[in-house]
Amino acid sequence: MNFEGAYTALITPFTKSGEVDEPALKDLVDFQISEGITGLVPVGTTGESPTLDNDEHIRVIEVVVEQTNGRVPVIAGTGSNSTNEAIQMTKLAAEIGADASLQIAPYYNKPTGEGFYRHFAAVAEAVDIPLIIYNIASRTGKNIENDTMLKIATIPSVHGVKEASGSMSQVTDLVMRKPDSLDILSGDDNLTLPIIALGGSGVISVASNLIPKEMTELVSAAVAGQMEKAREIHYRLLPFFQAIFIETNPIPIKAALAEAGRIDETYRLPMCPMSKSNRKILVDVMKKLKL
Repeated sequence: MNFEGAYTALITPFTKSGEVDEPALKDLVDFQISEGITGLVPVGTTGESPTLDNDEHIRVIEVVVEQTNGRVPVIAGTGSNSTNEAIQMTKLAAEIGADASLQIAPYYNKPTGEGFYRHFAAVAEAVDIPLIIYNIASRTGKNIENDTMLKIATIPSVHGVKEASGSMSQVTDLVMRKPDSLDILSGDDNLTLPIIALGGSGVISVASNLIPKEMTELVSAAVAGQMEKAREIHYRLLPFFQAIFIETNPIPIKAALAEAGRIDETYRLPMCPMSKSNRKILVDVMKKLKL
């Protein structure tokens, strides 16, 4: 399975009483697909997975798979810092009908390179759906070095990497050395264009929760080598990319979706509403871009 295009790291909407808002989630799925998004990635970090219990986590995947109904691929976030839990959650997602799984680098316990490899190999051995490895040291506490990632890429069911190390040097080296079977997806909206220009194939995007059409256009132009068009879209959207990370993700993108009338603005602690000053920056950017 190849991974090329713009995939949305879906937020998880909550009701004002704090429960998962399934109707809003279904509406968001339909909005994404109607705007031409390539695929959907529920219950990653953007989906506030750390504050969902396991039943809620699986239910969100189930809702997204059912509502998508085969129209686009669903890449379920089912990674964990516990290998056994990652296996259990990924098995359940596969049974539900998820097309692939996003597997975050085990966080907090900071494995060695061999530990990373054995973790992902154990998950791969237990399930028969493609895996995308998520490298984001700013969240997990430890970078997956390229030598380790290339060893992980020898696992047959590992088809991609969501690369959010923040190091263009690391991305460049990985693109140069990777096998053809490994697709590299940007994990940062503002690095989507540079990573595709280096040889990446797309993005797992936060911004596309609100602007799926624009992100799809950006990725399509960049992958097709239409760099003048891609640069125009990139620089036009860059203020929004910057604004949605002015505070910890997914706080600003949920605020933006609430401003657009797509969800109730509800978080689970320790996530909380934006400061007034940062919210004004976000709203001003949205108004300027007519979002």
